[in-house]
Amino acid sequence: MSVTVRVPAKVNVQLAVGAARPDGYHDLANVFLAVGLYDEVTATPAEELRITCEGPDAGQVPLDRTNLAARAALALAERYGREPAVHLHIAKDIPVAGGMAGGSADGAAALVACDALWGIGASREELLEICAELGSDVPFSLVGGAALGTGRGERLTPLEVGGAFHWVFAMAGRGLSTPAVFREFDRLAEGRDIPEPTASDDVLRALAKGDPDALAAAVTNDLQPAALSLFPELAETLAAGRAAGALTALVSGSGPTTAFLARDESSAAEVAETLRTSGTCRTVRTAPAPAAGATVV
Repeated sequence: MSVTVRVPAKVNVQLAVGAARPDGYHDLANVFLAVGLYDEVTATPAEELRITCEGPDAGQVPLDRTNLAARAALALAERYGREPAVHLHIAKDIPVAGGMAGGSADGAAALVACDALWGIGASREELLEICAELGSDVPFSLVGGAALGTGRGERLTPLEVGGAFHWVFAMAGRGLSTPAVFREFDRLAEGRDIPEPTASDDVLRALAKGDPDALAAAVTNDLQPAALSLFPELAETLAAGRAAGALTALVSGSGPTTAFLARDESSAAEVAETLRTSGTCRTVRTAPAPAAGATVV
């Protein structure tokens, strides 16, 4: 017997970042949108906890207990007093170290898969509590759709989405460390007053209406200057996507994946084709949004 769970990537249509807190984290107003690029995690009974991975960039995925999927299985097993005797196989399609929450997605998927495999029947609230302990983006990977994340991003309020949005994602030739991007944010922010992060009414209205033009005018990412400071070549990718007709271009989360919002599916295909031949990125993918959260398949 095995259980397979499919889980989506995310794009941040708003990422407002507050000043560093005493614990080193930052308060966020993080508007998540789940997009149709997926990892699948399959849980199968085994003699001990084991992780395997296949797919693009699988060689960059840790196969030890630092992997969020492994940590999810360990956390669930410890909470319910059982051995984490499971083989977790990750079929990877979300970019690795790309600012699209691929690792967090695997953690959420492993949690749902192990819960089903072991017959635990944990409540949604219990699963979300474990997700929040695992990492700031993990709860949203469980929930999917669209949501406002506050605190470190782990406290979620579901948001209404009134239509489909069509995205193009350009993957860079190397990764970016999220902690390094936050450290660069802090360095660039030295001596400045940083306001409390709050959700943008314009972003929330655009999502609720399903209006790509309005959303394009409203998206923001406070980490983008830090990501560009550490990886200046991303500016060329952003410029290439805008020139190709994207409604807007931004760094996804902490990067280095860049995200482009298109008016419709055919426009997204045109932007993607231009980016593919631009020489400014490694690979290009298109994906609709919103997408469902972690789901047993």
